[in-house]
Amino acid sequence: MKSSFYDREDEVLDNEESKPPITEKTFKIIIIGDSNVGKTCLAHRFCTGRFPNRTETTIGVDFWEKQIQIGSDTVKMQLWDTAGQERFRKSMVSHYYRNVSAVVFMYDITRKSSFEGMSNWLYEYGQFSEAPDVPRILIGNKCDLGNLRTVNSNEARKFADSYNMPLWEISTKNNEELETIDSIFLTLAHKLVKDKPIMKRGEGLAEIISADGGKTSKRHSSKKRSKRIKLQGKEKQDKKKCCESH
Repeated sequence: MKSSFYDREDEVLDNEESKPPITEKTFKIIIIGDSNVGKTCLAHRFCTGRFPNRTETTIGVDFWEKQIQIGSDTVKMQLWDTAGQERFRKSMVSHYYRNVSAVVFMYDITRKSSFEGMSNWLYEYGQFSEAPDVPRILIGNKCDLGNLRTVNSNEARKFADSYNMPLWEISTKNNEELETIDSIFLTLAHKLVKDKPIMKRGEGLAEIISADGGKTSKRHSSKKRSKRIKLQGKEKQDKKKCCESH
């Protein structure tokens, strides 16, 4: 006859077997918009919880990753911070859109030209995307500079509605906005877990690196189970410039 120790052990094993299997899903989310609208700061803020002390112009693409738990699913959110300047994009633009799970279009509420350029970014997305029906979000950044606003919220909302996109107006610089930024991506993650197929680990990276001429990637670990993978170098900005990239 088994002792109570073995009875408890069998009970634990039975409970483990009855639990739903833990699955891992990876979703590639690209952030698109003009230079200096805050794409790097958005990725940094979501993945680390912090606003970067300084930023540099993205050359090519930076890849940020954060792991979150949704029910029994382990979800890896890959945020691809793309270059806003055409001269840094030409060789890799078609690779940005490969195996994309969702797209974030981003503009600066204090710079009207960045909002007016959204039509061009949507056109580019339509030209290169393999899955034009993926979730899309429009984000207006730098609301901490509301006194300098040149993009009216109603105008932005009408534009977003015309493309069936939700609109969020945020400030990546404002610490009080962290909960809002988390909500944006957590809501997106729930939708993707429910509706989208799994992206294979590392899928798309080889093509980007190849298009970049085979330059060595750099990996940087950080807290909150996030990591940053630098696929190209960066062009440094002075401190005044980077303070404008909220």
